[in-house]
Amino acid sequence: MKKKILTDREQEVFNLLVLNKTTEEIANLLDISEKTVRNHISNAIQKLGVKGRAQAVVELIKLGEIVI
Repeated sequence: MKKKILTDREQEVFNLLVLNKTTEEIANLLDISEKTVRNHISNAIQKLGVKGRAQAVVELIKLGEIVI
């Protein structure tokens, strides 16, 4: 089994980002603060070594972590 790059929560956040949800919408859906959503996104961006949300999404799709 291949090791996942993202935590379960980071995965949830990016799955919602792909659905074009805003930071506020993601926070409400997951019952967490907007700051926590931004932290999850930032952590994932660092892990992937990319420069932003859009690049992170592209990389995660390439890696098979996100299916659209």
